[in-house]
Amino acid sequence: MAQTQMALDSLDFDGTVALAAKVAPHVDILEIGTPCIKHNGIKLLEVLRAKFPNNKILVDLKTMDAGFYEAEPFYKAGADICTVLGTADLGTIKGVIDVANKYGKKAQVDLINVADKKARTIEVAKLGAHIIGVHTGLDQQAAGQTPFNDLSMVAALNLGVDISVAGGVKAGTTQQVKDAGATIIVAGAAIYGATDPAVAAAEITAIAHGSAASVSAGGSNNFLPWVIGAAVLVLLFTLLGGKKPEATEAPVVAAPVTATAPAEAMPAEVAPAVEAAPAETAAAPEAAK
Repeated sequence: MAQTQMALDSLDFDGTVALAAKVAPHVDILEIGTPCIKHNGIKLLEVLRAKFPNNKILVDLKTMDAGFYEAEPFYKAGADICTVLGTADLGTIKGVIDVANKYGKKAQVDLINVADKKARTIEVAKLGAHIIGVHTGLDQQAAGQTPFNDLSMVAALNLGVDISVAGGVKAGTTQQVKDAGATIIVAGAAIYGATDPAVAAAEITAIAHGSAASVSAGGSNNFLPWVIGAAVLVLLFTLLGGKKPEATEAPVVAAPVTATAPAEAMPAEVAPAVEAAPAETAAAPEAAK
């Protein structure tokens, strides 16, 4: 099962809180996007933490320097995950990892614009990074790039870390992203740009959690009671009234002795056996279609 993450990218404080209220029941992680946290500050994190205690919150700091110092206030305020850029110095990355461990939280290393993503992924995994972020930025998406090649490469390394994927993910590509190895699936525009963000979030999460098949089946779970009911009826009939009666033995009738017959009696003719009554069979109710 993969987790889902909703990217809150608006600069509007109240609008962000209102959108979070709609989607929070339908996603695992609320992300305060980089423009959003820069514009609204740590106060927004504090409000979201208080309002949505059941969701994890990621603050997309994209830290580039002073990792421990910059991330610590956000972990203190309730962030579960903070991001640091993979292009940062290894000392900066280690600082965010260290402060995350201090508070029992997680650090995510964002591979956006990293030249050698394979080498950097191996390096930060050795440092103890909890999550690798495979991120195709908005400008890169506009140029036609997708995260799939990078995702496949990171997953193939099998480093035992979570892999987050962001970059144009929508309901139609969620299963593909999940199958490619993502453990956290990030959606932004596919949710906040939808007519009903709650419905869009629920659809993506159903796929990520692996429950989409049962949802789309339109009541396949309702078929089970019919099957059980039919089986019970057949069993009850067998126990109470469906046992086939034993055939009765036919009587032996002595043949009449004629004048010309020998002293010994003629062999007896055996009357046809009484035909056993057929057992009635219960018709199982037709399963609901």
